[in-house]
Amino acid sequence: MGRTIAITNQKGGVGKTTTAINLSACLAERRKKVLLVDLDPQGNSTGGLGIDKNMLDKSTYEMLIGECQADQCIIPTPMKKLDLIPSNINLSGVEVELVEVENREYLLKQKLEKIADNYDFIIIDCPPSLSLLTINAMTASGSVIVPIQCEYYALEGLTQLIQTIDLIRERLNEDLKIEGILFTMYDSRTNLSSQVVDTVKENLTHNIYKTMIPRNVRLAEAPSYGLPINMYDSRSAGAAAYRALAKEVVKRKR
Repeated sequence: MGRTIAITNQKGGVGKTTTAINLSACLAERRKKVLLVDLDPQGNSTGGLGIDKNMLDKSTYEMLIGECQADQCIIPTPMKKLDLIPSNINLSGVEVELVEVENREYLLKQKLEKIADNYDFIIIDCPPSLSLLTINAMTASGSVIVPIQCEYYALEGLTQLIQTIDLIRERLNEDLKIEGILFTMYDSRTNLSSQVVDTVKENLTHNIYKTMIPRNVRLAEAPSYGLPINMYDSRSAGAAAYRALAKEVVKRKR
């Protein structure tokens, strides 16, 4: 069975989906078989891989409400060895539909367990909230990657997120751990980025990736072309950074 990793931060705009897409693609580039699960109703991972989220027959929504199994939702992506379970706005109504379902926190885990042996990595892109969807992702995962933007409020909300992870470990998934903290939108030209990195390192005992994702125009452009950065501009600083992150993730023990 491969590793299942949730990428989560309840703050928006921290590079969560960018990381989900490009880490998945760079793991696939390393000849790992990867499944990216888009668990965000905004469907940005889906759109960022060139899939029309308005034309989906089956998605994470249908999977979670029991209309289909995980293997029926999987679609190929432009990247070899990278598959996707897509998402769209329908997923936003799933919490209401599942309100009376028993053990609803385990629905995603139950679905993914049936296909986990087919992949080296399952990467889950979570919504920017500590919702039932995020709880499902963390219950289904062995670990969590937390992207943090290099800005003044980087630590804001991080304590709450870590407390939530601890709570899920205590009540729902005793094997859950923090895979690592990932700095995104790093700008080496500013003192602020360095100060944020130093502050987080002083306040956290969790693993912090050596790789830092830079501010990079090509990274921002890639989703509009429906391609991961290593296909859109293989020589860009963004591609180099996500390749380095993929190398770190592969090397880490479960």
